[in-house]
Amino acid sequence: MSSVKQLAGQTIWYGVSSIGARFITYLLTPYLTDVLTKADYGKMGLVYAAIPLLNVLFTYGMETTYFRFAQQENRRVLYNTVSISLLISTFFFTGILWLFRHELAVFAGLPDYPELIKISIFIIALDTLTRMPLSKLRQEGRPVRFAVVNVAVVLVNIGLTFFFLTYCRKALATDANSWVRLIYNPHLNPIVYVLIANLAQSVCMLLLLWKEFTSFEWKFDLSLWRTMMVYSMPLIVAGLGGMINETFDRLMLKWLVPGSNTYKEVQVGVYNACYKLSILITLFVQAFRMGAEPFFFKQAGTQNQRYTYARVMKFFVITITVMFLVVSLFLVIWRYFIASKHWEGLRVVPILLLANMFLGIYYNLSIWYKLGHKTGAGATITLIGAAITLLVNGLFIPSYGYMACAWATFFCYGSMMVISYVWGQKRYPVPYAWKKLLAYIVIVVLLYFVHRAINYFVTNDILSIVSGGLLLGAYMMFILRVERNEFRKLPVIGKYV
Repeated sequence: MSSVKQLAGQTIWYGVSSIGARFITYLLTPYLTDVLTKADYGKMGLVYAAIPLLNVLFTYGMETTYFRFAQQENRRVLYNTVSISLLISTFFFTGILWLFRHELAVFAGLPDYPELIKISIFIIALDTLTRMPLSKLRQEGRPVRFAVVNVAVVLVNIGLTFFFLTYCRKALATDANSWVRLIYNPHLNPIVYVLIANLAQSVCMLLLLWKEFTSFEWKFDLSLWRTMMVYSMPLIVAGLGGMINETFDRLMLKWLVPGSNTYKEVQVGVYNACYKLSILITLFVQAFRMGAEPFFFKQAGTQNQRYTYARVMKFFVITITVMFLVVSLFLVIWRYFIASKHWEGLRVVPILLLANMFLGIYYNLSIWYKLGHKTGAGATITLIGAAITLLVNGLFIPSYGYMACAWATFFCYGSMMVISYVWGQKRYPVPYAWKKLLAYIVIVVLLYFVHRAINYFVTNDILSIVSGGLLLGAYMMFILRVERNEFRKLPVIGKYV
């Protein structure tokens, strides 16, 4: 019981920081979708689709590898070795990207905006340098400092974004000779200043983590590094495949959707804006991963580890199905999170919510190959998902546009979830209550369609909200009744059920 409480506590802290920080960032979405044109928002989506792909190469699976080896190696030697490896490789990869920045701009579909690529390269480099300090905080169980740092740097990003796109614009409109001319060029694409704010966030992150960043010693264990690289190499493949599944659809949409260049960027912008509405599930999954990855490794070897993994999965699915309903049943409210000019793409949101639900379950299931040093299996599963992403998008984007992207994400993550479960149960059986958990997923999907049917016959926002609230309440009462015994074991909830 204490182990699950520990994970819940850490997830809450990581959630406060990650969800809080990312949610604050996402509060920029209605602002940016309003002040940027559809095409410019599409360009921004292309930039932020390319950055994660390169982040995978820069970190080459060292975060997960660090958590895995921290259970069996001298942590001081381990941290020294990983930090030196990432520091040297970051300088090397940064130089390579700088040499090929034009080719990178063409790949991202932004050959006319080289400044976006230049800023992005430095963002990627700085983000890589802060990965190990942040991982060290997670490994040492210091979520409070983790939270403070993450929230602080996001506030810097938010403040600078508003400063450049609102204050500087108004200042120049009022006084053409205003002092802001020293730092703001109105002729530059506004996305440049969005990225500059992001770059400032990365710089501040490194400064705030300077103590952790400089805490390593120049002592490199070559033998340990080789062992770690054998473990991490498949994670690079898995990471690249994962980023293809997560962000590559924006790039493919730009390449494959028919029409003018501006129309392509508009389609990317609409899809990118609506993708943001899966925020609640996406951020919860991210926060859960930050707490779960070191937690799962620490549980390895304990007496009831498999039972613990099964219980964690149950609470995870219960939570994420509730979140699915919170977003999908109240889209008439959530849609105001983006500018109305992007509402035409709202139909992708429920599909993406389910897709991200599958992804979260997959992350839970992936413990079997990480614990068993079978990272090649993870790479294989992710490559299968990437193949589905590329195939579905390649075949259907020309005809169905961003709807193809949404369904590709759904089938990709759904397939990865099923394959990991079947394969994992053969290699590392965990007593997941899969029939019950599958029933919960089916039930929330049916409730969503009941809600759609109500809205089809009676188009009224108030009725939509009321009916959504009733359906959500009914599901939560159902869960409390079915899982009464489980909830009674929780000290905060148990006395109420």
